[in-house]
Amino acid sequence: MTRAANGNIVRINYTGKLADGTVFDTSEAKGREPLGFRLGTKQVLPKLEAEIVGMKVGEKKTVPVDANNAYGPHQEKAVERIERSEIPDDVDLTVGNNLQATDPDGEIVPLRVIAADETTVTLDANHPLAGHDLSFDIELVEIVEEAG
Repeated sequence: MTRAANGNIVRINYTGKLADGTVFDTSEAKGREPLGFRLGTKQVLPKLEAEIVGMKVGEKKTVPVDANNAYGPHQEKAVERIERSEIPDDVDLTVGNNLQATDPDGEIVPLRVIAADETTVTLDANHPLAGHDLSFDIELVEIVEEAG
């Protein structure tokens, strides 16, 4: 039976969980298809990709990924408290909202509102899963295209 190899396009079902078992994402949510990607192109976490290499269609496994090999540690320097007056009035600053800003180099920076009061807003540029150890329950559903 064929095993997944770098260069293959594969499709997997997955459920991502935090260390306490809380599910943060799953391909099996209503209306979603298995996740497809080419192995060896860094489209998914490297640890997850490495564990898929060698799997057979129908094979399942659980892959633990520590924070440093997932989205990195939570960086306090990526959290900034700013004056509301520095943000346009039409921007929704509800806690939990995702925003975008442009850095001095013209790069888009995703931000999350983590606190707000009448005069200030605290924005977090960390990935929402930064600082968390994760695990993924995966199943190789299909090898769509073998490496050429």
